Amino acid sequence: MTDANDPNASSQQKYPPAPDLWAKEAMNSEVKQGATNSGWERGVLEELVLATVREQRAARRWRTFTRLLWLVLIGAIAWAVFSRDIAGPSKSSPHTAVVEIKGEIASDTDASAEYVMAAMRSAFEDEGSRAVVLLVNSPGGSPVQAGMINDEIVRLKAKYNKPVYAVVEETCASAAYYIAAAADDIYVDKASIVGSIGVLMDGFGFTGTMEKLGVERRLLTAGENKGFLDPFSPQTEKQRAFAQTMLDQIHQQFIAAVKAGRGDRLKETPETFSGLFWTGQQAIDMGLADHLGSLDQVARDVVKADEVIDYTRRENVAERLAKRFGAALGAGAMRAMQSAALQLR
Repeated sequence: MTDANDPNASSQQKYPPAPDLWAKEAMNSEVKQGATNSGWERGVLEELVLATVREQRAARRWRTFTRLLWLVLIGAIAWAVFSRDIAGPSKSSPHTAVVEIKGEIASDTDASAEYVMAAMRSAFEDEGSRAVVLLVNSPGGSPVQAGMINDEIVRLKAKYNKPVYAVVEETCASAAYYIAAAADDIYVDKASIVGSIGVLMDGFGFTGTMEKLGVERRLLTAGENKGFLDPFSPQTEKQRAFAQTMLDQIHQQFIAAVKAGRGDRLKETPETFSGLFWTGQQAIDMGLADHLGSLDQVARDVVKADEVIDYTRRENVAERLAKRFGAALGAGAMRAMQSAALQLR
């Protein structure tokens, strides 16, 4: 109980605590609140750090798995390519070597000079091959590719002293006949299509149509003849004459190869080199082919080696994957370079 006569007691009831006591109490409250907030923030930061570490570990594992997968894929491609080149005995039993020339003759097909020439070299080099048969079924294609194959046939015949025969199935026209002309003999079916000794350059011109539609062609070139093959621009007489001269020159190269290959057997007429084509029987009569016959018949009766071994080189799955991988790698490198260039700006 408080004494009413005590002056200190009345002053304690009359006045509130001193300001320094307020400050201490406020500070203690803030410290407690800060400690609580600090503990919450520390927990959140720890969770974020742990999540980042887990994500980085997962990314590293995925990168490692991806690299291993690529290594396995590259190893499989290398094994498929090299095992095919190494396989095949160099000293096999007597046989007839066959190299197919089918479809369009172009740099990006199975009938390209690269593939056909590689197959022919393997066939000639094999000591067991008694002769090389070109099994032809092609409407033609690039005169450049055909000329390269023709030259290689001539070279390999002289080097290995082995005969080369061309056996025509359905078609041996244009660039395909350019190749077949280098063979020692050409065998056809009576209904085969043979010939088409000519050269063409085709295209379209839309200048009149554009004028009727009110369309204006805006083509900028450096060099007066740079755009003379543009289908939307008119062709001058000078440009047409230039293109015709080029075609005539290639045609003469074709004719020279046919005459060199066929020699005195060729019964030349005004139509022989006009670009026309004939049946197999007509081709024999004209000296463009020699005999009727099939692959098996030539191997059995002409080469005297019934066993037929195919040396044809074809693009396999591994090579397709390798090309796609190379293209993807190049695209990735280009994107990386572009990204680096942007970052340097």
